Amino acid sequence: MSTIRILLVDDHPIVREGYRRLLERQPGLSIVAEADTAATAYQAYKATAPDLALMDLSLPGVGGLEAIRHIRQWDKGARILVFTMHSAAAFALKAFEAGASGYVTKSSDAAELVRAVTIVARGGRALSDDVAREIAAERLGDGAALASELGPRETEILRLVASGRTTEEIAALLHLSAKTVQNYHYQIKSKIGARTDAHLVWLAMGAGLVERDSAISPIFQSF
Repeated sequence: MSTIRILLVDDHPIVREGYRRLLERQPGLSIVAEADTAATAYQAYKATAPDLALMDLSLPGVGGLEAIRHIRQWDKGARILVFTMHSAAAFALKAFEAGASGYVTKSSDAAELVRAVTIVARGGRALSDDVAREIAAERLGDGAALASELGPRETEILRLVASGRTTEEIAALLHLSAKTVQNYHYQIKSKIGARTDAHLVWLAMGAGLVERDSAISPIFQSF
């Protein structure tokens, strides 16, 4: 079996170091590059052409969903495994929609992560047990309907709005015009039936598209 070359993407150096040691102890796994933002992840992917990108979703500025989408636009065969603290079904579904091939939470044990790395690197799909249960539960409830209304880019813009980013900041992060961001913002509110920005974030939290801890903007606090 040839060595699986991995790009490790996480914004915390100590976390990256821990997972580097864990993965490189496994026969046939090698970390060939690291990144701490969506932009550096894209650059590192182009520079090293890894067999697999192991990607956190919580990155500064533009998040992991946008990084996945960007990498997949450049390389439609990219194999990306999300490894994140977010266990909500909506996050996993949006990651797959953006182009990920696997989704494992950081609460999973080491063996589950290593198994997922091997599966995704060889062209398969992987999902940790806790997320699989969340997806099954959501499909039986009402959350899936709202989540299905938004695409990956809309979900990323919603996340940035909820975290308190201004239209101009979002435009700069996503390399869009302010007018385009405003149009997305309006479309998002229309799609999920939000009356105000506070209501928008509230609905998104209820569907699992935005984690409560990340919704710290004055918009939400005033609801």
